[in-house]
Amino acid sequence: MGQATYVQVFRADSLDDNPANQRETIQRYAQPRGNILVGGEPVTGSAPTGGRYAYKRTYTDGPMWAAVTGYSSQTYGNTQIEGVEDDLLSGTDPRLASWAVWDAIARKQNPGGDVSTTLNRAAQQAAVKGLGSQTGAVAAIEPATGRILALASTPSYDPGSFAGSATADQDAWNRLQADQNQPMLNRALRQIYPPGSTFKVVTAAAALANGVVTDINAPTSAPYPFVMPGTTTALVNDTSACNSPGQSLDQAMVNSCNSVMGYLGTQVGLDRMVATAQDFGFNDAKLDIPVRAARSNFDTKMNASQVALSSIGQFDTAATPLVMAMVAAGVANNGTVMHPQLVDKLTKDDGSSVQVMQPVRYRQALTPAVAAQVQQLMTDVVETGTGRSARISGATVGGKTGTAQQGVDNSGIPYAWFISWARPSGSTDVPPVAVAVVIADSNATDVTGGGLAAPIAKAVMQAVLNGN
Repeated sequence: MGQATYVQVFRADSLDDNPANQRETIQRYAQPRGNILVGGEPVTGSAPTGGRYAYKRTYTDGPMWAAVTGYSSQTYGNTQIEGVEDDLLSGTDPRLASWAVWDAIARKQNPGGDVSTTLNRAAQQAAVKGLGSQTGAVAAIEPATGRILALASTPSYDPGSFAGSATADQDAWNRLQADQNQPMLNRALRQIYPPGSTFKVVTAAAALANGVVTDINAPTSAPYPFVMPGTTTALVNDTSACNSPGQSLDQAMVNSCNSVMGYLGTQVGLDRMVATAQDFGFNDAKLDIPVRAARSNFDTKMNASQVALSSIGQFDTAATPLVMAMVAAGVANNGTVMHPQLVDKLTKDDGSSVQVMQPVRYRQALTPAVAAQVQQLMTDVVETGTGRSARISGATVGGKTGTAQQGVDNSGIPYAWFISWARPSGSTDVPPVAVAVVIADSNATDVTGGGLAAPIAKAVMQAVLNGN
């Protein structure tokens, strides 16, 4: 009895955790795994293997949803929702038990629970179709709640191809690991890119919030040329329409004027630019949705010339598509940035609720009055400026293009960005959708935010508007 007590009580945890002990692993795969749902329909499943591990994970349209589901592999573990909600899906979460204490003593494994996502199926399909064979990502958010409507990354992969433990699964994994296109990289959440001129939305918001600009249509004090402080280098523009002093903030946004926006960033100053950027999600190393996103960066220590470059989305400024979608959503939601969330609710296998998620405010980035001014700026960009390809009949669309240079002497293919929001024409409600799109690599000849990214954002916004 003493020996049995010692083994079963005092050594139980160490024996459970011993890598040579296969009992827990065998038990984990002895039953079907709970499902991940989109619009109430599963995009995952389980299939019998006939082997020691009785069931393995399957995926419906795996590449479509991989940026959301992640993978669950008998050999390589779990990621994304499959990882964060693994206890619930595998049936080991104590919240699934009817009699938690007895189940723990008896080591009973409950049926796996289900994870209902916030995704809009039509929006996700539009995002993946729009990205096509290009390297890029899309994040779409419902501004009033923070619910993520689409999260896509291309190129993608089939998580079911290595869900088991056979040689074929190992071969599929090895091929994906060796692929130079990195199909397993979640570019919507885990990759940061210089946001280019889309960051000018943040700069415009900071200028208005801090009284540097009070009237978006009045001439500013921006000089031309604008020689960056402490240097002999002028901040150049991509269009001659910007090459005159005193342009208004509206003109500067419509024409995407680097000289004006860089100058205004220096007038706002480092500390206030940092504060505004952080209110929109920059510099947050623990942005969990519940999957953790990479930290988007806006430097907190810079000289004035570096502030000018950062204010137009260059220098060390870098963002995930998720955070740039938060920027658009915060403006659309009258200045309130909601915490983005990918999971709607957790349920038992019988459909009864384990946890229902509620909207959570992230930050109050702007007052409603300032947000309304920024909304007007973004609307003018789409109506008369660089974002005209995002116009939607019967809707009011606000947006901002961005084309961020990369490589030595800007020799690399630019990153093409577009952030936007849309609502039905005549409506004063909070727009039902805000989108960020980045194209990191494309064979197109017109590598611009307006040419590449805006049409994808338009398709995603239309998918949401058509469903409302």
